[in-house]
Amino acid sequence: MTSWEILRGFLSIASGRAGGLLLAVVITPVLVRLLGSGGYGEYAFVLSAYGLLMVIVNGGVDAGLRKYIIEEHAESQWQQSVFGFFARVAFALAITVSLALFVLLELSVLESVLEPPFRGYFYLLCLLIVTTQWYYVVRSGLMGLKLEYYSEPLDVAREALFGLSAISLIIVGYGVSGALYGHVIATAVIGTAGFAVLRRRIPLTSVFSSPPESIHRRELLSFNLLSVVLTLLMVSLYHVDILLVQLIVGSEQTGYYRAALVIAEFVWFFPIAIQILFFYSFSEMWSKQQYRRITALSSRVTRYTLLLTVLLTLGLAALADSFVPLYFGPEFSAAVTPLLILLPGVIGFAVTRPMFAISQGKNEAAVRLLIGATGVSALLNLVLNLVLIPRYGMVGAAASTSLGYGSMVFLHTGVARRIGFDPVADLRFDRVLLTAAIAAVPIFGLSALIDSDLLSLLVVPPVGLAVYAVAAFRSGAISVSEVSDIIAIVPDSLGK
Repeated sequence: MTSWEILRGFLSIASGRAGGLLLAVVITPVLVRLLGSGGYGEYAFVLSAYGLLMVIVNGGVDAGLRKYIIEEHAESQWQQSVFGFFARVAFALAITVSLALFVLLELSVLESVLEPPFRGYFYLLCLLIVTTQWYYVVRSGLMGLKLEYYSEPLDVAREALFGLSAISLIIVGYGVSGALYGHVIATAVIGTAGFAVLRRRIPLTSVFSSPPESIHRRELLSFNLLSVVLTLLMVSLYHVDILLVQLIVGSEQTGYYRAALVIAEFVWFFPIAIQILFFYSFSEMWSKQQYRRITALSSRVTRYTLLLTVLLTLGLAALADSFVPLYFGPEFSAAVTPLLILLPGVIGFAVTRPMFAISQGKNEAAVRLLIGATGVSALLNLVLNLVLIPRYGMVGAAASTSLGYGSMVFLHTGVARRIGFDPVADLRFDRVLLTAAIAAVPIFGLSALIDSDLLSLLVVPPVGLAVYAVAAFRSGAISVSEVSDIIAIVPDSLGK
């Protein structure tokens, strides 16, 4: 790839994620106000079930498709054959899971654990699984062909169409079903629009053609199998708590708890961006066995992630009482307490994300270790939720999830050291803690002094950022030279 292609691909991915997040920030409070706490809780429960099912339905198809479709091969129709093979596998998985869910609904197997409205929602879920798989196959095909400048705007368009259609359907009386129909419409329409671009490279007939003998089915299907297990464990950390809150204490608390999670997860935008930014650079270092450099740079990345995350969580903690009711509506003031409990764990999970990506980039043995560590966190999260939710409701879920998230730091630091690098070698935790303590004074002080919620949201963030930045440099948590040096580990074109 040329430098321009690398830069264009990165900027496409970054802008696509930022655009999707911005739309979600606008759409979410509208949905919450239209659905109410109970309706939003039901919607969150269905989406959590959908998120877990899609890990199984996808089966690593998107990662395999992106990996193999771009490889050079003697087979003249290699790209068409690879796309056709993975498309058939993808739709076979989607249709199988959808039919299995449909049969369970028809046999009333799920009625013993689900309230009556969910029967209709899960019928819609059968359809949504198929349309989502269609969308992901098309998007992954475009990404595999290095057409990120087409694939990433699809995510923004899908979010926009979802918001427009879901809000319209809810307003005319479809409720939670309208929100789910919005997802079906968006994935089907935008997936079809994406295929109109993809078919210039990949004809539709490839989906129905038998693959040549040069396509080794077992090799293609076995790729990323471990990553699928790892993804399932990670996704369980996001969704198990929501499923259990709904099943144990009902839709209203689920709605409040999901609102708290939505705000807490805003903190992850920067760690995810850092993870994407440095992943390829670290993968190259592993291949060159540059272990000392990996330790030096990974510990910097961990520290930068910690600094950013602590700043954001300080702001959220100080402004939660002002922001949550303003964003979701006065009814959702109940979400403030679980939000505050979640924040320590969110810091831990955010710090873990870059070291997770660095470890995953080494080899298959490293992925097995990651599965073990993530499995321990997922099991801890599940057990604590089962113990605490019946007694404390959504507050128990928040405490359980926060501890599950937080355990990731210690477990994955241990994995990293075993793999061959130390992501906390230059963490400077005492200096970061001093920076946070200094900045906390004006952040919490101003929040307490200003009576107007809107005024505090306008004043506290810029003042807090300025004080935090000065404190970070003064305390030695970060230096001016490091800000310049960090550019050296990104791809050359982006560094320039």
